[in-house]
Amino acid sequence: MVSARTARRIATAALYGGGSLGLAGAGFYGLLRFEARKARLAIGTLDDGPPAADGLYGHFPGEPISFAILGDSSAAGLGVSTPDETPGALLAAGLAEIAERPIRLTIVAKSGAQTSDLAEQVPLALAAQPDLALVIVGGNDVTHRTSPTTSVRLLDEVVRQLQAAGCTVVVGTCPDLGTVEPIPRPLRWLARRASRQLAAAQTVAVVEAGGRTVSLGSILGPEFAAAPRHMFAVDRFHPSAAGPYATRTV
Repeated sequence: MVSARTARRIATAALYGGGSLGLAGAGFYGLLRFEARKARLAIGTLDDGPPAADGLYGHFPGEPISFAILGDSSAAGLGVSTPDETPGALLAAGLAEIAERPIRLTIVAKSGAQTSDLAEQVPLALAAQPDLALVIVGGNDVTHRTSPTTSVRLLDEVVRQLQAAGCTVVVGTCPDLGTVEPIPRPLRWLARRASRQLAAAQTVAVVEAGGRTVSLGSILGPEFAAAPRHMFAVDRFHPSAAGPYATRTV
């Protein structure tokens, strides 16, 4: 677990400048580069992109609630085969049942996106005049060794921008990359530590900015660790339809 002090230190550094936490010291650099090359070879590829799931959900009367999803491949639903298996479709259908109103879903999330890419997604999301926005981001920041202070600062800006437009914001924090089997040790241990630190810092920053968070690593990490062959898609990196996309939603 990441201490509240560490999380707040990262978030504070991000908001006020200075400070960062790297993935490893210089002594590990050569080993990590070797292990990273092995991981890239072990992780497979997906031929198709995420299914298009934009549209209207729920057969209810009334003005639709506009729901936008921003972020990376996990937000877009890469790894599943049909639109109704994507997290966006599952969430939109569930929200429609709860609210008894139709949900208009707009997905602007892109595979490979880092927190720095959200600036391009925000105008696309705001064009749909969203009442609610879900942001899932962070995993690619870790794999690209982006400073957590930079990631958190950029996320804070996005949350505040969306809220200024009258949108309620929920952030699914960085997943636990320590559950990805193709990443060898000690790189996997470092990825777990870095992803958990980023998730904790994201939580502090988002809550202080007025948003809400869901800890994807805490909720789903144990399930992935217990049954990785079932929870991951064929590339052994992205979630499968049989995993959390289908069994649990944010």
